[in-house]
Amino acid sequence: MDLMDGMQKAVRRVLVARGVESSTAEVGGQAVHYYSLNGQGSGPPVLLVHGLGGSANGFSRTFFGLAKRFSRVVAPDLPGHGFSTEYCGGQVCVRNQFEVLRGFVEQVVRAPGFVVGNSLGGAMSVNLAAEHPEWVRALALVAPAGAELPAEENQALLDAFAVKSPAEARAFTRRLFHQAPLPALLLANELRRFYDTPTVKALTAEVMQTRLSLSPEAVRGLMMPVLFIWGGSERLLPSRSLAWFKSHLPAHAQVRVVEGFGHVPQMERPDALVSHLVRFADASGL
Repeated sequence: MDLMDGMQKAVRRVLVARGVESSTAEVGGQAVHYYSLNGQGSGPPVLLVHGLGGSANGFSRTFFGLAKRFSRVVAPDLPGHGFSTEYCGGQVCVRNQFEVLRGFVEQVVRAPGFVVGNSLGGAMSVNLAAEHPEWVRALALVAPAGAELPAEENQALLDAFAVKSPAEARAFTRRLFHQAPLPALLLANELRRFYDTPTVKALTAEVMQTRLSLSPEAVRGLMMPVLFIWGGSERLLPSRSLAWFKSHLPAHAQVRVVEGFGHVPQMERPDALVSHLVRFADASGL
């Protein structure tokens, strides 16, 4: 067992000891690991969708804060991430990841929820809300991917995931945070394993070949309450992504550029992120 695998399992043990359920569901032939925590609030279930190379563990520090306001908190590991087994699904890896997410909502969540997506998980959450709005009562996009970018910017973004040396690993880690924690920098070379899996390679290869992006019509057509959060210290996604979403989000969407947030505020400033989500839920009548 390598160091990062041991640390991920240690996080899971701590969560389980604190009352979080760690389970696996069979969804479309794929074994999907997920966390579930029953909440004390009256709000709908919250579904937390991580990004490329991430996992449900990345949201772990938000579980208990969200459980105070909502009836249930659910966080799956997408196929080939976290504790879910490797899986892509042929030549349309992104679409098959989405189909597993959709099936997971139908089989495990089983109620319209407040869907919170980060990075690639944000793009997938937009598609879920656009194609199956019956499952999405409200939508929060945290530094979402999926904006249409010029070819050179799209290539530069995807190239960032091809980390080949300890120095590149540290540089990539710094791009994820407002201020990268020292442990993350010390373990950066180990962290790059999360971006070197067959599934992540297949996903990035597909995006390189097809330049997949969200449909502007799908974004404009979102009818549910929408919160868009962008970090003032966002360094992974180009600023053009923020401009693209601003120009296509529906008029009722709330757009917040938050100082002190990087690309993964759920890891760096979880309490602040929970506060933004709860205030939005309160204002939206969830």
